[in-house]
Amino acid sequence: MNIILLGPPGAGKGTQARHLVETRNMIQLSTGDMLREARTSGTEMGRVVANVMDRGELVTDEIVIGLIREKLEGDKAGGFIFDGFPRTLPQADALADLLSSTGETLDAVIEMQVDDAALVARITGRFTCGDCGEVYHDVTHRPTVDGVCDKCGGTNMKRRADDNEDSLRQRLMEYYKKTSPLIGYYYAKGQLRSVDGLAEIGDVQKAIAAVLD
Repeated sequence: MNIILLGPPGAGKGTQARHLVETRNMIQLSTGDMLREARTSGTEMGRVVANVMDRGELVTDEIVIGLIREKLEGDKAGGFIFDGFPRTLPQADALADLLSSTGETLDAVIEMQVDDAALVARITGRFTCGDCGEVYHDVTHRPTVDGVCDKCGGTNMKRRADDNEDSLRQRLMEYYKKTSPLIGYYYAKGQLRSVDGLAEIGDVQKAIAAVLD
């Protein structure tokens, strides 16, 4: 089964993708992770990626599609989760062509719906354990002991520099301009399913499982 997770920054796509990897043996295809992996892989595609990034240039859609093709031709496990790609309509068309040429199908596009104001409140209060990645929040999920991770006992708490209201609203604007048209694109294809991205993590997991089952 191959799926796309759609939603604005902070909607929880990465969290839900990791859960699907653990519970359904799926493979998460995150653009950022693939680029970092390719850069140090020593392959021909990896050298292309390294050269582009070393020059400070943006990686083209063609390169990203090439990286995805390599993944599709390898171990398929329980299927693929496209996380962070596609971001634009041309990328969606390119992905459709790639899947068709490799004999793969896109089984579902899951939109994680959010309310902007609630999302801003969620993200601006977010911080993580720098050692294990556990996510906390100033209001809704503080560690039992301030500054000490409940999961691993680490004290290396971190906040993303762009987890502030101005930066987040700019990221949301970019999402609505470039990526939100994909909602209509996949709705027209009959592939779009929507879940409440601001529900409790476990409830979101159950909603996504219901779509996949």
